[in-house]
Amino acid sequence: MDDLQLKSAIEALLFISGSPLTVDRLKGVFEDATKERIEAQLGVIKQEYAARGAGLLLAEVAGGYQLATCPEYAGWIRKFKSVKVSTKLSRPALETLAIIAYKQPITRTEVEAIRGVNVGGIVRNLMERRLVKIVGKKDVPGKPMMYGTTTEFLQYFGLKDLSALPTLKEFQELEAGEEAMTPIPAENAEPDPLAGGDEVGAAAGAEAKETG
Repeated sequence: MDDLQLKSAIEALLFISGSPLTVDRLKGVFEDATKERIEAQLGVIKQEYAARGAGLLLAEVAGGYQLATCPEYAGWIRKFKSVKVSTKLSRPALETLAIIAYKQPITRTEVEAIRGVNVGGIVRNLMERRLVKIVGKKDVPGKPMMYGTTTEFLQYFGLKDLSALPTLKEFQELEAGEEAMTPIPAENAEPDPLAGGDEVGAAAGAEAKETG
C-alpha cells in the first residue's frame, strides 16, 4: 500500500468512526505501516482540509483523531438540524460540570460546598450522559466517592486533553470581546453572574453567556 492509498484508507476509517481513533488503533488495522507513516498521513489529511477551506477538519480529541465540522459553520448546522433540548446542558449542569472538570478528583460534598446547593441529581444526570464518572474514593471517614470527567467529556467540548481547558484569563478575554471559545448551548440561562472569581465560575459563566 502506497502513501496515497494509506491516506485514503485512514480518511475512510475516520469518516465512519463514531469516536476518536488513536495511532495505535490505526496501526492495528494497517499492520504493515509504521506509526510514523500513519502520523505523517494524518498530518497530510489535516493540511489538505485546511488548504482547501473545507467544512471539515481533522481534530485531535481525547488522545486520538476525529473528523469534525469547522466551528464557523456551526450556525448553518444548527439551522439545518434543530438541536433537541435533551442534548443541551442547563446552566446548573454546566456549572457543576465545570467545577468537576477544574477541581477533579472531587467529592459531591465538595462540589456542593462551592455551588451552595444540592447537586446529587445533576451529578447523576452528568453520569448518565457519560460526561462524569466515579474515579475512586477519598481516604477520609465515610470514604465518599470522587468524581472526574470522561473521554466523552473531551469529545463533547472538543478538547485534546484536560490541559486544553481554557484558563481564567482566556475566558475573561472572551467575555470582553463577546466571543466564544467552545459554543455549548445552555437552556434557561440565568442573568445573574456566578459567585466567586476562580476558573470554574468564569468557565461556566462564559459558556452560559455564549449560548444566551
